[in-house]
Amino acid sequence: MPPNLPPKKKVNALMDTENQTDTMAASFDLVARQDKAEADIEVLRSDVDEVKARLDKVGRAAARPALAGAETTSTEVKGFVDGYLRRGSETEIKSISGATPVEGGYAVPREIDAMITSELVEISPIRQLAQVVQVGSAGYRKLVSTGGTASGWVSETAARPGTDTPEFAEIAPPSGELYANPAASQAMLDDAAFDLEGWLASEIAMEFARAEGAAFINGTGVDQPLGFLSSPTSMAGDAVRPFGTVQYIGSGDPAAFATSPEGLFVDLVHSLKASHRQGASWLMNSSTLAMVRKMKTVDGAFLWQPGLVDGQPDRLLGYPVIEAEDMPDALPDAFPIAFGNFKAGYLITERSATQILRDPFTNKPFVHFYATKRVGGQVLDSSAIKLLKIEL
Repeated sequence: MPPNLPPKKKVNALMDTENQTDTMAASFDLVARQDKAEADIEVLRSDVDEVKARLDKVGRAAARPALAGAETTSTEVKGFVDGYLRRGSETEIKSISGATPVEGGYAVPREIDAMITSELVEISPIRQLAQVVQVGSAGYRKLVSTGGTASGWVSETAARPGTDTPEFAEIAPPSGELYANPAASQAMLDDAAFDLEGWLASEIAMEFARAEGAAFINGTGVDQPLGFLSSPTSMAGDAVRPFGTVQYIGSGDPAAFATSPEGLFVDLVHSLKASHRQGASWLMNSSTLAMVRKMKTVDGAFLWQPGLVDGQPDRLLGYPVIEAEDMPDALPDAFPIAFGNFKAGYLITERSATQILRDPFTNKPFVHFYATKRVGGQVLDSSAIKLLKIEL
């Protein structure tokens, strides 16, 4: 401040200086507050990013399949596996829903039963194709319409005549107790890293699939399903053939196939109704398939066509070919090839709950797991399945 100013002006100048100082201090304070607010916002952003990263990590972990040996999240499965299967402690499974002794075993939890069913579908060829229904008891019955309800045309005001009574046939698929008896050593069961539920589901499904594959094709119907090859057969057409009788076509050669198999296979395809050809497939074993793959048309082209996409089945005349080792070889009087819509033609019934009985005594030091399940089967619509018979 200049020293030669009058007293009043000195006071005014001093006040101006103080005001400027206050203004500058307020500006610095505002800047400091803005800096602090921006720093707080950065901290919040960092926290939000960290939370997002953790949520993404949890989501990815949840999407990944569980590793073998990892603890299951289901307390029901954990109690059943660790309590009963590993240690044989029946008190550990008292809280499990439905885990009561029935027919000599305990009902497995739904998760393990679903694993068994899933592997069965992948392994068993007929189960992949046929219609499968879950039943609550062994006495399953189904009414099938054989004649349909009569119908007709009338004018708007004309009287409606009575229609004929529809015709029905009742089928009761024969069933039997399907069992498997895999075994594991006690050392395997004591190993916490051993995926017991996965191993058990795979072993049971493999043994079930072997027994099912034979029964659904050649089963006698006595304490087991009635296979479609064990059903009555006839060369008569759909209009005159009795219900439940499967039509077949002769091969034209008593030893094997005719010299011109293309026409034979075309006849077999078109013996099936057009509505059933949607979703139809061939069924034969690997020995017969090897013969079919060598067959050619008159112009030299192969009848068999490989699948164009990985995982898709091979085709014969445009229809998928499914291998079933329980189908017979191409021998005299045998039925080596079946063609049809098995979803409409064959019915499989099963009681949903698999029973397991732990047996540590029969074959020490191995522990057997005796698994049972009631399964039945029978031809549902005989017009949906056609057979090829080796005969003149």
